[in-house]
Amino acid sequence: MDVLFTVVVFLVVTIMLSLIGTKLWVRPKEAIDRVTGATIAQEEAPQVHPSLVFQELVKKLGDVMPATPKDVGVVQRRLIRAGIRNPNAIKVLYGSKVLFGVALPVLVGIGIAGATADPSTKMIVIAAAGALGFFGPNEYLSMKAKRRQKQLSRGLPNALDLMVVCVESGLGLDQAIIQVAKELESAHPEITQEFGLVNLELKAGKRRVDALRNLADRTAVDDLKKLVAVLIQADRFGTGIAASLRSHADYMRVQARQVAEEKAAKLGVKLVFPIFFCILPSLFVVTVGPVIVRIMRDLLPMMNNM
Repeated sequence: MDVLFTVVVFLVVTIMLSLIGTKLWVRPKEAIDRVTGATIAQEEAPQVHPSLVFQELVKKLGDVMPATPKDVGVVQRRLIRAGIRNPNAIKVLYGSKVLFGVALPVLVGIGIAGATADPSTKMIVIAAAGALGFFGPNEYLSMKAKRRQKQLSRGLPNALDLMVVCVESGLGLDQAIIQVAKELESAHPEITQEFGLVNLELKAGKRRVDALRNLADRTAVDDLKKLVAVLIQADRFGTGIAASLRSHADYMRVQARQVAEEKAAKLGVKLVFPIFFCILPSLFVVTVGPVIVRIMRDLLPMMNNM
């Protein structure tokens, strides 16, 4: 009986030690992971960049801010005109408005906490900081859209001349748009991007008239709207595309010359204030300054002695 009890205790202790050793020392899961490479794959997982974390935070804040469908449509149109076509751009914009609208007044309030100004003045400054943080992203978006529209207007004459050459050499209008987008990719990337979108819409099966109208609505540039109107009329009435483009190119060239002459005529009026406030004071100091010094040094003592 004692021998049987000893054997049972030995077997129990042996099994327990084996299980504990297998769990703590051998660790078969880690061995299997090393063999299969799961640990290496897990260690080589790319880390999230801090900018992406900040972007996710801003998008979550954008979900908090309510927006009507009408406002979303207007903001989406502004984003497209600024060249931003990310589907999460509206949430990022609203989130940045919430973030800056809250963080900027807090920072300004901390900065002016120790100032000796009146409490009403401090409240006005904090309110102004909140308004700046809330409406600042909208102003930045408007400035970016205007800058892009200016770049489109600047690159349109070159694109139009190249389009005239392509059409007169025998290419169709669709192929001419593709060729212009390829040739001006480095010089004018904005106009290249817009013509590329027109090409994608045409490949998707949209009518040429609708694709050109979308181009005019998407950019909101007056010169592009005129070009789209010329192309639609030429396509509708069956006139020659090359002749229409050449006449419109001549019209744009004359218009650019007139704009340059107008700016040159305004230059004299614009130089009045810099000349009056910056150049004339220094000129007076150089010319009249020595005379005044001599009068104060010689003439005034002579008059006092008399």
